[in-house]
Amino acid sequence: MPAKSDIKAEAARLFSAFQLAGAMPVETDLLQPSDLLLDLYGEDIRARAYVTSDAIRGEQMLRPDFTVPIVQSHMKDGAEPARYTYMGDVFRKQDAGTGRASEYMQVGYEVFDRADPAAADAEVFALFADVLKDAPLQASVGDIGILIAAVQGLTTSDRRRAALMRHIWRPKRFRALLDRFAGRADMPPGRVELIGALEGLDVDQIVQGAGPEIGLRSAPEVSARLNALREDMQVGPIPAEELDAVSALLALSTSAERAAGELADIATRFGAIKSAAQGFAQRLNALKARGVDVGAVAYEGSYGRTSMEYYDGFVFGFAVNGSAPVASGGRYDALTRVLGQGREIPAVGGVIRPELLLEVRS
Repeated sequence: MPAKSDIKAEAARLFSAFQLAGAMPVETDLLQPSDLLLDLYGEDIRARAYVTSDAIRGEQMLRPDFTVPIVQSHMKDGAEPARYTYMGDVFRKQDAGTGRASEYMQVGYEVFDRADPAAADAEVFALFADVLKDAPLQASVGDIGILIAAVQGLTTSDRRRAALMRHIWRPKRFRALLDRFAGRADMPPGRVELIGALEGLDVDQIVQGAGPEIGLRSAPEVSARLNALREDMQVGPIPAEELDAVSALLALSTSAERAAGELADIATRFGAIKSAAQGFAQRLNALKARGVDVGAVAYEGSYGRTSMEYYDGFVFGFAVNGSAPVASGGRYDALTRVLGQGREIPAVGGVIRPELLLEVRS
């Protein structure tokens, strides 16, 4: 582990570079209100947040991330366009024996600009590539937006599409649901037996006559759930060609340059992703205009699916041999809609961990 003084010095270097790139330095409180923010983080972060209760301020948590509070602040009174940079500690619980730090420093750069999202993505990626150029790191990119477009375009029920959307960031669960909804995996046996036993019966009457409510769900909620399960059992399977297209998207692993052609080819068979695939091609052009060698950047169809759940578009990272990313980031337009109370603005950003960067260099 590098000395703390060295980590602070490296963080200051990055912080200065981001300010020279046009970002305004900002700070956020160490203690953040947990009620809203916990809902915006991924399952992993929610489980690892340090949460405490205050008699005056209510439930609070130690800052696990900068992006969410910065978006919250910007959507409240920020000007457009805006570029921010920050430097400070974040806190996350770690499992015993992992050796991972529960407190570490992040330096980040965030862009709020609606003029040209592809150009903003390229700006952030190229800036990170430049400040990290003296470290032996492999750059990787992905696009959650393409997978979202694919799910929204599936020929299935709204309920099944919503279930898949909830689990985009949980690869194993997502794959299991996808195979089940395509008829390539069995439904849970208990569910099949339950719905079979209800065939021809009035669910509402059965629930109302079942006795007093002793669980957390009310009788109407239980009825609604049973009726939803029964309706779901009648939904036909996702067409094989659509399943194959989504599987091809998830398995795609090549250079970013070649990925554009592969995605265009998949789009000819599955038109739902056409617009998102074209957006990726536009981003590649923007990266090339910034001097990025896209042939040397890896593309992974599933990249970023186990990180922050607020990413909904371009995602990227810089790492060594599949280890924890030294730097990572992505686009989070939907987050600005959630926190904007009717307002929204395209936004993209990323963070660098200076101690990991020093370890890579050593």
